[in-house]
Amino acid sequence: MQHPFPHIETSGCDMPHTRRGQERRLALLLSANTLFLERGYDAVSLDDIVQHAGGSKASIYKYFGGKEGLFTAICDYRRELFFKDICVAYDPDHGDFRSYLIHTLLNFHRHIKKEDHTAFMRLVIEQSQKNPELAFYLHEKGPKHIQLAIANALENAHKLGVLKCENPLFSAQLYFGILRNLEWKILMGIPVLETDQETIEYISYSVDRFLDGHQKV
Repeated sequence: MQHPFPHIETSGCDMPHTRRGQERRLALLLSANTLFLERGYDAVSLDDIVQHAGGSKASIYKYFGGKEGLFTAICDYRRELFFKDICVAYDPDHGDFRSYLIHTLLNFHRHIKKEDHTAFMRLVIEQSQKNPELAFYLHEKGPKHIQLAIANALENAHKLGVLKCENPLFSAQLYFGILRNLEWKILMGIPVLETDQETIEYISYSVDRFLDGHQKV
């Protein structure tokens, strides 16, 4: 299976310049990801990660700075995979804006329903309570990142005359609120009883009401 080698911001740490180094770094990252999901962050040691992935603890310190840096790198890696087909620019030549908004939310919903994503988000919430700096970093790179992407799409649609949106960031926050209830159900382990068709109908209805509020007067 091919894995991308995303650029991960790990201050003060070396980035490998050879393919072998990239593969070694990715193996450590993926092994740590697996173990953190299986056992929880606190129950996993650097020795456990090395035993699972091979290599040495020196490589972890070299590429990530330690366990906390490794966890942050995993968050960055998963974020890039999560958002790569969600935060796409709006192209008026490839569909109308309503379809773009509906498709984006359906993509987002499909991703948050994945069991490994749910488990990791719970792990992130747990670790964020212990580390305010990590919480701020993940918010800037996660929720705020995707809000800004949609805000940019709304601003461009406003310039094109598709709708009226004087505060794109506020509107982007309102837009993602459409899925807030479903997202919390998933994170809290409450069964989501809606069928796929019901979810599509709900999202379509909500997007229509969202667009109603952004019509020119």
